[in-house]
Amino acid sequence: MNPGKIKLAQLRALVAIADTGNFSEAALELDLSQSTVSHAIATLEAELGVMLLQRGRHGAKLTPVGERVTGHARQVLGLLDAMAHEANQAKGLQGGTLRIASFRSVATHVLPSAIARLHRRYPAIAISVIEMDEVYELKQALAKGDADICVAETIDGDEYDTYLIFDDDYVALLPPGHQPQAGILTIDDMRQMPIIGSSHSSCGLRIRTVLGAQEHPLEIAYCIRHDSSMVAMVQQGLGIAILPRLAAEPVPPDVQIYPLPFPISRPIGATMLKDALHTPALYAFLDALRQTGEFSRMKAV
Repeated sequence: MNPGKIKLAQLRALVAIADTGNFSEAALELDLSQSTVSHAIATLEAELGVMLLQRGRHGAKLTPVGERVTGHARQVLGLLDAMAHEANQAKGLQGGTLRIASFRSVATHVLPSAIARLHRRYPAIAISVIEMDEVYELKQALAKGDADICVAETIDGDEYDTYLIFDDDYVALLPPGHQPQAGILTIDDMRQMPIIGSSHSSCGLRIRTVLGAQEHPLEIAYCIRHDSSMVAMVQQGLGIAILPRLAAEPVPPDVQIYPLPFPISRPIGATMLKDALHTPALYAFLDALRQTGEFSRMKAV
């Protein structure tokens, strides 16, 4: 056999199965599919030419040679952890605070998974999340040094580095018992009830621009600041609300949610000052955030 062909992923899978006793729990621990873990073990056994695990209905048990190989695998992975620890100490990832400015909807639905990923790797990094409502507030937080990074609606400008995560599509929320006749929401359906829109500057302008561009322009009857208030007004039958899907979640079970008959979306991403001195913790967070969705660098406007 050629030891150079053995992959770290195979060793991690073997140790995880040894610790958990079965393939499914090992897959959960590694955040992989069970088929991926099974393939890793099968290829490792093929490379070594020995059976490492006895499979059965009650799980997987190490063979005698599997016990010895797993002991060596633990040593290899331990050495790798020690190497990473030394490197992280040199990079300053063993402490410090990262300050994130964000919209409430993004802080609720996007940040938790990214922060959890970060803390699994670097538990000593403290996170501070500052919730804001407007894009101009995000700009001020970056300019004043109150925030290291913004994760919200993206900010354009030559002075920023911006990374797009995904486009958050706007949706329509209809009151209980109100359904479009054709099964899809049309412009005519939207004329039947008052429209509830956001009073936030960027969000409100985006909605008013699209509504005003229709052949027969639609107008917003209610301008509401908080997303939860908009949803509550829909529940009371006061109108149709237009808001980003992230802001609408969770949608009450008695409220109907439909795609809009015209496209509206807002870009959600990470923005930081281009010329600022960024900490290693910020880049570690970006790496964790990168795993939450499609993530690409946007050109400065």
